[in-house]
Amino acid sequence: MPVRPAAPVRGSLRLVPLVLALLAALLAVAVPAAAPAHAAVPDRWGFAYLDNPTPPPGYVPDPSRQWGSWPTPATNPVKVDQTGTGTYTVHFPLIAGPGGVAHATAVNRTGTWCQIQGWGTAGTGLDVKVACYNPGGAPDNSPFTVLFSSSTGTPPPPGGDYGYLYSLPSGTLLSQYNSAGGANTSGHGSTGLWKAWLPGLGSSVEVGDVQVTAVDAAQGARCKVATWYPGSTGQTFLVACFDSTNTPYDTAWTLSYSVKRAVHGPAFPPKSFGYLWYNGTVPAGTNFNSVGGTNTLSTGVPSAVLMPGVAVPSDHAQVTAYGSGPGWCQLALPWTRSSGTVKLAPLCFNPGGSPVVAPFLLAYTSAF
Repeated sequence: MPVRPAAPVRGSLRLVPLVLALLAALLAVAVPAAAPAHAAVPDRWGFAYLDNPTPPPGYVPDPSRQWGSWPTPATNPVKVDQTGTGTYTVHFPLIAGPGGVAHATAVNRTGTWCQIQGWGTAGTGLDVKVACYNPGGAPDNSPFTVLFSSSTGTPPPPGGDYGYLYSLPSGTLLSQYNSAGGANTSGHGSTGLWKAWLPGLGSSVEVGDVQVTAVDAAQGARCKVATWYPGSTGQTFLVACFDSTNTPYDTAWTLSYSVKRAVHGPAFPPKSFGYLWYNGTVPAGTNFNSVGGTNTLSTGVPSAVLMPGVAVPSDHAQVTAYGSGPGWCQLALPWTRSSGTVKLAPLCFNPGGSPVVAPFLLAYTSAF
């Protein structure tokens, strides 16, 4: 699908030589064996957008941007409690259970980013804890999107590819899924660098979407896709994580990979979803619209991505930065819908916290 950039990339995309050397070394790291994969429809999932960064207790966030796999989500909504400055607990009802992955994306223009602190069963529901930090590393209140998904079983037609990992700093996986039935693995290299391997998914060129989120209950952390190595037998991703001082940092992280599937795992339904990877250009296989529309990109601060024909509430979006350095990406503001077209505003920041044009991966989905 063609993309029409409205402005050239600003700044250099050159990688730091030291980081290049570290990434090259990581490719040679042996990856430890993982437990057998669950061999995709998600069994349990939910998403929400916290539109109020200082919510009262039991706050119900934007109803048009939340949904889930539990019965009657329209009348049994997600709720959010703020537990401190920049810390929140998101309560997803009736999807208690182990495993899965969670992702979060901050929604603001100030550079405050958000990460996952952890998740787990809470009665009959599932609680996801989110923490947000300003560019200086101090806890900070912010709107954010949050997603949880857990899959088992083999995918029904029409197929598509989907996989995820929840990796500890050591590379040990706490949960993982692969729609081809393979065993995903994670290998730790130098500080703040890992190699994720998802066998049997994707192709020999870049196709699909990748989302990565830091998971850390102790301090601020940011994770991103450093490099993508596509292959005919599977996909290799280098994941890079940093602390709030822009120093490489060992933390837990989650990664989700989808090809012609929504970011949380299902294919059709939902009928309305899309994704786009911008890396100076937009590779054709990473620019997808489920109804056949032509996604368009205008680069800027923030950028603007239009996805026609898929704007169906309730809906959701996630953004991940791409590249070796400690910069990060998020959404500048909530997505808008007009005549079936959704408009999203990815916004990236350099290590100093200033907005810049930089590579990002963007995923959007409706629940339907």
